[in-house]
Amino acid sequence: MSSSPNAASVALVREQQVLLIKRAYAPYQHLWTLPGGRIEAGETITECAAREIKEELGLTVYGLRPVLEQWLGQDKTFRLAVFATEGFDGAIVPSDEIADHGWLDRSQILGLRTTAGLGDVLEAAFALFERS
Repeated sequence: MSSSPNAASVALVREQQVLLIKRAYAPYQHLWTLPGGRIEAGETITECAAREIKEELGLTVYGLRPVLEQWLGQDKTFRLAVFATEGFDGAIVPSDEIADHGWLDRSQILGLRTTAGLGDVLEAAFALFERS
């Protein structure tokens, strides 16, 4: 089991909302979560995060800020690096991996079926952009 991240996701934050996706396929089929995926050979974890957002949503991201790392799955197959940013360009064009997507605020997330621990991850992501 490597301690280096082998998957990445990104919280795209806009005006106290986050862009969540509903996965169309396993793993995590039919669950709401952050867009992201597995690292490819030769990539840094930040490059993985940016590529996954481009592939899944058609957006270009910049200014990625690390939020946290966590193990995923009962067998801890994936060490996920979560990033957050308010910096992105382009129009959302979801890939076939995405069954649905939407900009949601904290209250809307409560009633959704999400990946484990998503609420805590989102609170940490939102905290990076809190205005004093």
